[in-house]
Amino acid sequence: MKKNKKYKDWLIEKLKDHDEAVAYLNAALEESLKEDEESKHLFLIALRNVVEAQGGMNKLAKKAHVGRESLYKTLSEKGNPKWCTLISLIISLGLNLRLS
Repeated sequence: MKKNKKYKDWLIEKLKDHDEAVAYLNAALEESLKEDEESKHLFLIALRNVVEAQGGMNKLAKKAHVGRESLYKTLSEKGNPKWCTLISLIISLGLNLRLS
């Protein structure tokens, strides 16, 4: 369990860098578009990690004008956010979404 905590700390530290966070989210988005059930929630998990690295749920909730509890639920493994909520979160993180 200790190794996992160290990895999580390392990941959060890396995701404080904007370019690292973008690359991480792009990889997670690509993986989440696979057909298997397990992959579908990877983007939300990745977004939750980036939120933690960029100041936490409370800070983002205020910036995105959503409730903190709602944000936790939205970014949970079973979360199913509305498109407008997802876009609001992405914009509040200073990111944009592009498809190619």
